[in-house]
Amino acid sequence: MAADNIALTEAVYYILLSLHSPLHGYGIMQKVEALSGGRVRLAAGTTYGAINSMLEKGWIKALPGEAGSRKKEYEITESGKMIAKNELLRLRELLINGEHIIGEDAQ
Repeated sequence: MAADNIALTEAVYYILLSLHSPLHGYGIMQKVEALSGGRVRLAAGTTYGAINSMLEKGWIKALPGEAGSRKKEYEITESGKMIAKNELLRLRELLINGEHIIGEDAQ
């Protein structure tokens, strides 16, 4: 599957958005909850599973930590920014098509 055809999970999308500024795992969980107005609450397992997957794909990177600190901070990479941008475009297309077919006041 081409990188520009990837549909992200909501959790991964929000994690990528949250990492435009460096954060540690718990900070990511708090930021995602804040960004979603409390609708999306990530569990630790979901958060760290997604972090490990995105590290392997090169979408985020771990920043050098302070000596002796267990807290790791993460930041989005240029590749991750492109993935998030492609997802935004995909979501915009879904919204536009839905509004066209269903109508803008479908609530």
